[in-house]
Amino acid sequence: MNKSSYKLSPMQEGMLFDHLQSEQPGVDIEQMICSLNEALNVLSLTQAWQRMLERHSILRTSFGWQGLDEPMQTVHGQVQLPLKQQDWRQLSKSDREDKLQAYLKADRQQGFDLTKPPLMRLALFQLEEANYTLVWTFHHILLDGRSLQLLLKEIFTFYEVFCRGEDLELTQPLPYQDYIEWLQDQDFVKAETFWRKSLDGFTTPTPLVVDRVTNRKNHQESGHGEAECRLSETATEALKSLAKAHELTLNTLVQGAWALLLSRYSGEEDVVFGATRACRRSTLAGGESMIGIFINTLPIRVRVSPDRSMLAWLAELRQQWISLRDYEHTPLVKVQQWSGISGGISLFDSLLVFENYQMTSALQSIGDSWQCREFKLLEQTSFPLTLAGYAGTELLLKIEYDSGKFDRPTITRMLGHLQTLLE
Repeated sequence: MNKSSYKLSPMQEGMLFDHLQSEQPGVDIEQMICSLNEALNVLSLTQAWQRMLERHSILRTSFGWQGLDEPMQTVHGQVQLPLKQQDWRQLSKSDREDKLQAYLKADRQQGFDLTKPPLMRLALFQLEEANYTLVWTFHHILLDGRSLQLLLKEIFTFYEVFCRGEDLELTQPLPYQDYIEWLQDQDFVKAETFWRKSLDGFTTPTPLVVDRVTNRKNHQESGHGEAECRLSETATEALKSLAKAHELTLNTLVQGAWALLLSRYSGEEDVVFGATRACRRSTLAGGESMIGIFINTLPIRVRVSPDRSMLAWLAELRQQWISLRDYEHTPLVKVQQWSGISGGISLFDSLLVFENYQMTSALQSIGDSWQCREFKLLEQTSFPLTLAGYAGTELLLKIEYDSGKFDRPTITRMLGHLQTLLE
């Protein structure tokens, strides 16, 4: 193997496995929709994106597994970014919306050949003189949410500099390979003790109960749906105050509500769900600002006993989340091996993702031209059920689900129950 090839992170291995196994197209394909209400200089924007590819090796990476003892990722020297442009100014608003939805669906189903870089593409649609929609599609195996925000800031910084006919020298970022090397040096002996103890006695995954079995052949949908609800500003503020007064976080409260919901649905007092950790602060120096995928998905085990005081129970849940920090890089495959759940069966079927911000408001707070830009991320995980919580003035709760297993009214009810529990 040449110098520019190196191993995958456990999360990347999991995504590669899903890519090779998945019957549904579109799993782990991420679509960032950027609404740009400004007179765009398309040439400068293209230049800015090309500069990103030069600066960040992960964006020039492909994946190989055939004929190898283990999968490897390879960084390529030069890569051209595919950019598609269309002028939709003559179309009515509803026609534009229909065309955009059709594009997004086809684009997701097209997916990527992981052996050919770049595993991303752009499409720019002009809606009016100074109004564009930019769709940035990439495979999740490259980037996590923190990276997205860092990249978007960098792209538009370069864009504005290029528009002025100037250039910018930024320090060269650490390559993702440094993180992988750091990961290889981790000793998971203590982690094994921790996870065996955490999952001791847990032998059957928490049933979701409300899912249904359908005949796939009669099922015409793409197999993916999403629904969302927002808590009122008053309810969100009350939750934040409660969290602050008792040294908890909004994340703890959402985890607690989700655990209660799973317990009520399944009738079990001992539940497990997956949760995503950012895994940045506990890595190598400079990890906070590196571009790549650092997140890890790990099991959270919660015992729901009706006779416990709620605040004491939540404090314990918060403590459990903090105690994960030293073991958050443990590959889920290893955790599964150390659990009492036999191979081939997933430890959990639902995933909880929590973000302390909504990307648009975080980026708009920079000011200036950022006020004219809005960002929306469309995702699709390999889990039957993913709950995402986004803090803001109104707490946003979004459930993504496999529509082959759940129908929409069930998910809408679930969101309603969750909202009631939180309120």
